[in-house]
Amino acid sequence: MSETYTDDFLRGVLSRTRRIAVVGVSPNPVRPSYYVARYLRLKGYQVVPVNPGHAGKELLGETVVASLSEIEGEVDMVDIFRRPEHVPPIVEEALAAFPGLRTVWMQIGVVNEEAAAMARARGVDVIMDRCPKIEYQRLFGELRMGGFATGVISSKL
Repeated sequence: MSETYTDDFLRGVLSRTRRIAVVGVSPNPVRPSYYVARYLRLKGYQVVPVNPGHAGKELLGETVVASLSEIEGEVDMVDIFRRPEHVPPIVEEALAAFPGLRTVWMQIGVVNEEAAAMARARGVDVIMDRCPKIEYQRLFGELRMGGFATGVISSKL
């Protein structure tokens, strides 16, 4: 079951976020993880690609790291493209590596209540079973260009 998040909450998360670690990103341009990471980068976010199978390679202008603990500096959001059963250790590592972490975002189809509770206990916002690219487009008026009725009223097309 998908949780409901208010538009104001999602808009706030996307507005305050600057640096996103994308866990499970693929270098294959037809994979959702690739085009979501690419889109977020095009929207001005700094995207740090995390995938042990591609560590050391360059992706979207950044060097892929094998794990969250290899990232230097803070990360505002961890965006997770992994199966639900793999999420708890990722969240544990994120909480240990980034004291200032604000958001754990699990992609569409990814729900793990154990990991969510762990993050929330540390005051970290959790979003599950959603995609930041889709939410950004919906909340900031870009889906309209693709013919979607977003419910967001704007004078721009």
